[in-house]
Amino acid sequence: MELLAPAGNFDKLITAVHFGADAVYFAGKMYGLRAFAGNFEDDEIVKAMEYLHQHGKKGYVTLNIVANDSDFKNIDQFLELLVRAKVDGVIVSDTGMIFYMRKNFPSLNVHVSTQANVNNSYSAKFYADMGVTRIVLARELSISQIKEISKAVGDKVELEAFVHGAMCISYSGRCLLSNYMTGRDSNRGACVQACRWNYTIREVNKSEEYPIEEDERGTYILNSKDLCMIAHLKELEEAGVTSLKIEGRMKSDYYVASVVNAYRRALDNKTDLQTLETELEKTSHRRYTTGFYFGSDDKEFLETSMPIQTAEFTAKVVEDSKSGKVKVEMRNRFKIGDELEILSPTDSFLKKIKISSIENSKGELIDDCKRVQEIVTINCPFDLKQGDILRKAN
Repeated sequence: MELLAPAGNFDKLITAVHFGADAVYFAGKMYGLRAFAGNFEDDEIVKAMEYLHQHGKKGYVTLNIVANDSDFKNIDQFLELLVRAKVDGVIVSDTGMIFYMRKNFPSLNVHVSTQANVNNSYSAKFYADMGVTRIVLARELSISQIKEISKAVGDKVELEAFVHGAMCISYSGRCLLSNYMTGRDSNRGACVQACRWNYTIREVNKSEEYPIEEDERGTYILNSKDLCMIAHLKELEEAGVTSLKIEGRMKSDYYVASVVNAYRRALDNKTDLQTLETELEKTSHRRYTTGFYFGSDDKEFLETSMPIQTAEFTAKVVEDSKSGKVKVEMRNRFKIGDELEILSPTDSFLKKIKISSIENSKGELIDDCKRVQEIVTINCPFDLKQGDILRKAN
């Protein structure tokens, strides 16, 4: 199965490739549902596709807004760019946009977004008959339902499913809460995530407001746990899923590295499941759920709004290690005596470095690295590659 990773900017795209993604999805400056990610300028889209193809990877561009007529006025210029850039697929939710692309830009592979709510075999066959090459399945489907859809479409289209990341409490992400409360349109990339806020309740004829208390953390009645299917990849494969999608274009470089690395190792059977489940606790997340894959009656679906993680992104390797040393870019403070753990796609994964030497950018020996993003050289007995990450337990 394909491992598909998010990229909010070019650095995260490079990180995804380094840690083992087979394909990456990202957006231009317009038409995507993550307007506040870094996203890609037109020339960066071309460079991104060149980089991906040089490394034997694929790139998909999101064009998944709920489109208005005005969005079609300048769309040709963007679609022509995607043709020139040789993107491997365009992720689209709006049926009008799909119709327009199939008619006017037939060389572009169209992937139907999860926002299109494909929940049944008839919807899937409808899109297959339109000529799309992939369907990103609705997150509300169970594995048994996916099997039925797979049987119905056969090999006419590929099936992609989310396996990890934040879940939207609204049906397949179609929500008006952000629009109503802040004027920011969630269906056009500007969601304020109002579902993550804490709420109170008030009886309509009284002025008093009462907190809805579930436990010591309060209650977030619209807030979901994060999806995690790392223990169930075989079931997804047997159901007919061909691409495993990680959510997170708004997430950090460290998140992309940690999650892609874990799922890559799971797919390649390189690391035991318990270790990988522990690994996924080390980056920012809410408590995990399998969502609707094994039924829709998960009584523990709701969650506190505060993410947790058990390790801190400390430094990123900027040059391959040599002569017992490695040059890194500091991301969070560390000092002599600290023990840093290695996050790497190589055999150096999970090995630990006891910091005994830090040389700053001026060539001076220091005992405390606290200047954010300073390039320093530290002792390193292991083989590290540019792009590897060092972290410290919380």
